[in-house]
Amino acid sequence: MKQRVYIDTSVFGGYFDEEFSEQTIPFFNRLRSGEFIILYSTVTQDELENAPSRVKSFVESLRAEFTEFIEINEECVELAFDYIREKVVGQTSYSDCLHIALATINHADFLVSWNFKHIVNIERIRGYNSINIKKGYKQLEIRSPREFEKYEND
Repeated sequence: MKQRVYIDTSVFGGYFDEEFSEQTIPFFNRLRSGEFIILYSTVTQDELENAPSRVKSFVESLRAEFTEFIEINEECVELAFDYIREKVVGQTSYSDCLHIALATINHADFLVSWNFKHIVNIERIRGYNSINIKKGYKQLEIRSPREFEKYEND
C-alpha cells in the first residue's frame, strides 16, 4: 500500500526556491513516479491563489491518479483550534494548524513542509502530537522533503 503524504504550500514553492529545490525536486520525482499518494487540501489550494503562475502550473501538472483532495470539515477546525488553545502556536498560525489537523484526521502517513518555524519544529511537533493523542488520534510524522532523499547503496 502506498504511503499517503500531506504536502503543505511551502513544498510546492520549494520546487522553485534556490535554497530548497535541491531536496524538493527529487521529492517530487518520487511522487511523480507513483511512490506516494499526495494529499492536497482546500487550505493549500487557497494559499496557492496568490502564488506565482509557475507554481500554479506545476501543481496542476501533478497526475490526478497520485493525488487525493481533502476538504476542511468541522472536526479539522476544532482540532486546529485545540492546537492554538493549548498554545502549541499562536492565533496567527491558524492555517498551519489546519494543515496539521487535515493530515491527522485524514490519516496521512506524513506531513511534509519547509516551514521550520511553525510545523517542522521538534517542540511544535511534540505539542501537536500530544494533543492528537489526547484527542484519540495517532501521532503525525512531520518531516521536510530532505528526509525523503534516497541514497544509493554502497
